[in-house]
Amino acid sequence: MGHLILIADGLHNFVGGMAVTSAFFIDQRVGLVAWAAAAAHEVPQELGDFGILVNSGWDRRRALIYNVASGSTFLVGGLVAYALSGTVDIVFLVPFAAGNFAYIGATDLLPELTTDPALTNKVTGFAAFLAGLAILWVAASFV
Repeated sequence: MGHLILIADGLHNFVGGMAVTSAFFIDQRVGLVAWAAAAAHEVPQELGDFGILVNSGWDRRRALIYNVASGSTFLVGGLVAYALSGTVDIVFLVPFAAGNFAYIGATDLLPELTTDPALTNKVTGFAAFLAGLAILWVAASFV
């Protein structure tokens, strides 16, 4: 299972690096917001991946090294996007990435909120939704 996590995470980070780089081609502020959103998403994900690797029987040192290696594909993706920017309009990756995150939220997160008994508190769910909207509003005000 650990190897599958690393392959999927490496591909995910590669595409994320390409998307964030393309956001910088739109505007520096858009790029910074995209980078901040990616960082806020990646830190807990990489911690979770590390936990999965350790739980799969990997020793901590090996899990950390391989997790950092799969995370570094974010930089590789960014460099590939930058290299392609001279011949390909890479800006199309921004709405692709936004749609990807909307899809993940709609298919993975929303069903959890409605089916998990621990998360069915409507007030808490609504408050989290409003907090998410507030974060988006603050981020949009800086662009």
